[in-house]
Amino acid sequence: MLAGVLLETILLYAVIILIASVLQTSTGFGFSIVATPFLLVMFEPREAIQINLILSLLISVALILKIRKDIDTGILKRLITGSLVGLPIGISIFLVMHMTLLKLGVGALIILLTVLLMMKFRIRQNPKRDLVIGGVSGAFTTSIGIPGPPILLYFSGTDTSKEKLRGTTLAFYLWIYAVSLVIQIIFAGTSKEIWQTGAAALPIVIIGLLLGQLLFKWISQELFRKLTYVLLFFSGIYLFVQQL
Repeated sequence: MLAGVLLETILLYAVIILIASVLQTSTGFGFSIVATPFLLVMFEPREAIQINLILSLLISVALILKIRKDIDTGILKRLITGSLVGLPIGISIFLVMHMTLLKLGVGALIILLTVLLMMKFRIRQNPKRDLVIGGVSGAFTTSIGIPGPPILLYFSGTDTSKEKLRGTTLAFYLWIYAVSLVIQIIFAGTSKEIWQTGAAALPIVIIGLLLGQLLFKWISQELFRKLTYVLLFFSGIYLFVQQL
């Protein structure tokens, strides 16, 4: 019986990581949005967040050279600058706020903003808003390990091309995941089990990288936008419902 439960858990972990890796590679934002809600169910919050950060960082490192030509360096610099304010705020929230309340609040916010985007609500991009979104994304990363929703909502509202979105977000994630992982380890600690669980997923991540690269070539801008809405709405609903 226990062996069956263990095998089921391992298979579920493998499927989650594979799907999330494919989406991260093909869209630039899918891994944490898809994987983290499930990881938070399977593991303790610290373990789930750090496993997500480790694997997301590895994917960003693997892809950065291939997509560097699509990076908007001006926006990237402002996102990084803004994140310097959000990172310490996020780890403070993680350490003091009950995780249930945090996930309920984040889930409800993502659902609300996704509905607004589906109703053709648009945000005009400017340098000040780049800074703000970078700060919010930084806070999301160190608190729950999901930097994607703020940036994804922002760029979706500005009709950014899928190439620029993937390139700029992956470059930003390379920074934000690395710094967030260091902050998490310093303030929340880590364990050998976390790193072993992350390492066990590496072969699956590699498969996901290869499949995601193939998928990206076949995704149209319109399909990309619809996929964005589905992932955001799913992430918000799952974070919200699992706490009720």
